[in-house]
Amino acid sequence: MDEQAPNYRAEFLKSPHHAALGLLTLGVGIISGAALPLIVGATLYAVGWVHMPDMAFFRHWVDGRYDAVKRAAELARVAEFQKRRDALLAGLSSERRRRYQILAQVCHDIESASAENPMMASNANNDPRLRKLDELMWTYLRLLSIEESLDRFLETEQREDLPRVLSDANAEVTRLSAELEAMKAKGPNPSLETKQRYLGSRLERLEVLKKRQERIAESQDNLAFVVSEEERLDQQVKLIRADAVAMKNAESLTARIDATVEHLDQTNKWIAEMDEFKDLVGDMPATEMRVGYNTNVPPPVIDQGKRTQRLPQGGRRN
Repeated sequence: MDEQAPNYRAEFLKSPHHAALGLLTLGVGIISGAALPLIVGATLYAVGWVHMPDMAFFRHWVDGRYDAVKRAAELARVAEFQKRRDALLAGLSSERRRRYQILAQVCHDIESASAENPMMASNANNDPRLRKLDELMWTYLRLLSIEESLDRFLETEQREDLPRVLSDANAEVTRLSAELEAMKAKGPNPSLETKQRYLGSRLERLEVLKKRQERIAESQDNLAFVVSEEERLDQQVKLIRADAVAMKNAESLTARIDATVEHLDQTNKWIAEMDEFKDLVGDMPATEMRVGYNTNVPPPVIDQGKRTQRLPQGGRRN
């Protein structure tokens, strides 16, 4: 969709106003069959063609039509984004969905407190501060999804006890290298070439194991960072809630939200640099409309007797 300013004269040629003008001016002359009415009609048509595109009522009609098309496109982008967000949330474990829902409730508390703020926008759907809450929750959801992916990867790798396998592979290569050198020292041997190929294969296997170990170490570091960012964001949103409830100063609340969102830029940049998570890089649609943070995904059913919680550093859950 072309979102540039409308070309009013081009729109006039496509509008029913153009056809109506032709019928009202030229039609009279044609029906009468007289030359003068034809000349007058043609003159009125030319004058109308020149001036009507600049008339306020016509421009208002064109602007309204453009706004309707633009809004329809924005609604479609928002709906597509919400569908993608719901799919991302539905793919999480019950515990992580529960954590998302808990933080979403904190955002609801912020909205409720902000509604009493006299400086709040007349329409909550256009309040830029509340739209930033949508951005915070979107980043939080992406972090939860990355955490889940890293957890699954590490759990799969840990099943094989890779450190032990790597240690055994190192010992095997050392032994094979010594055997090969001993065979070379004894002179020509028909088994030497076979032994060399076997050692080469085991060396390549050792390199693959080392790369897997490096990947595990990198994933562990990334997981620690993701969990730290989740906990930081969780506390930041709760701090915003505290400000929204305790303060009636809109500027202070806005400054708090802006500071939190500004820090998200670095987090989102880090996510964008991770090739395996490029599918999560998508930003919210470029629109002034709110995308919200409520989803159509039902809340998880947690067995209170079996539920285990990952405690933040320090061993206490806030």
